[in-house]
Amino acid sequence: MKIQISDNIIRHYLKNVYFINGHSYAGKSTMVRMLAQRFDMVHCGENYHDVFPRSKLSRWKQPGLCYFDTMSGWREWLNMTPEEHWTWTNQVSKECVEIEILELIRLAASGKKVIVDTNIPPDVLREISSYNRVAIMICDPPDVCATRFFDREDPDKKFIMEQIRLCPDPEATLQNFNSWALYHPPLEVDWAQTGFFTYTRSDFENDTREEMLSALAGHFGLEEQ
Repeated sequence: MKIQISDNIIRHYLKNVYFINGHSYAGKSTMVRMLAQRFDMVHCGENYHDVFPRSKLSRWKQPGLCYFDTMSGWREWLNMTPEEHWTWTNQVSKECVEIEILELIRLAASGKKVIVDTNIPPDVLREISSYNRVAIMICDPPDVCATRFFDREDPDKKFIMEQIRLCPDPEATLQNFNSWALYHPPLEVDWAQTGFFTYTRSDFENDTREEMLSALAGHFGLEEQ
């Protein structure tokens, strides 16, 4: 018998979990961190599925998550076509849902509110959460990350750039990498039309963090508590 858990049961256990999803470079990670600090919430940053032991993953059940263990090298990954990259990331997203839901249930068991930078797609969030527990952050223009991805210095981005520079043609590899953000697949999520509360970031020159924080806290009802 295949185990399935009804959405109403999951929703109950996630009643104190607040989700932020949306475009890259929209400020999701920053807002999750600031909300956690300001309102004493459990901070759950992106890629929180990494807490699951890699040794317990199955190459047959989680081929996307196991890709980095099976690829020939970083050059292979960096030279994926935009379509191939989207197919892989979409597969990873689907595989992560189970892990991320269980991890959030574990974190929420403490009784504290949890704020999460999530990759759980909107159609799943509609099943396991509610309007006032989900916020979507988008960019205007939406493809800004194609030109600003490496503006932010963090270990992952630094590592990727190092691998790009090791390729035979770094310039072409970087161009291909940036093209991933510009690819629009046939079944792309329309982040502006999810039905959830949406905050649009269009000012990338000035510090608008407090404005963004206030809007999200108001939507989540955190300032009233």
